Amino acid sequence: MADLVVMCIGNRDGGDDGIGPYIAERLGKDHHDFVVLDGGISPENYTSVVKRYHPETLILVDAADMGLPAGEIRVVPEEKIGTMHLSTHGISLALLIEFLKKDIKEIVVIGIQPKKMSGPLSVRVRKSGEYLIDVLKKKSFREIPVL
Repeated sequence: MADLVVMCIGNRDGGDDGIGPYIAERLGKDHHDFVVLDGGISPENYTSVVKRYHPETLILVDAADMGLPAGEIRVVPEEKIGTMHLSTHGISLALLIEFLKKDIKEIVVIGIQPKKMSGPLSVRVRKSGEYLIDVLKKKSFREIPVL
């Protein structure tokens, strides 16, 4: 059992799409009272792991083209998920949420606006990732503006 599970999603080789795995790796180096999963490009492979922890809250972190300046961070409401491009994973995030919400009380999607989708992480998005790591460590994710 865990009160909070953070699943980070993205492609390490996809420029700013790699921000999810970057955050998972950085969070994984510290000890927390929550679970961190690197869902990579196949978050659907971790649904049984998430369900096993039976968290009160699941946070999904992903690069999201929200039409904002690079590095902006927003909580993406469920009704807006189908209207934007989120990362490069195979399964629709809306479908993943639909599958998991039967067992989880609260699912929060946190999007980070990418600058580029090839090469290494951009400096701006990496800085935003570092900021989000601090927010997650403090469990103050509810302070992130909603899109």
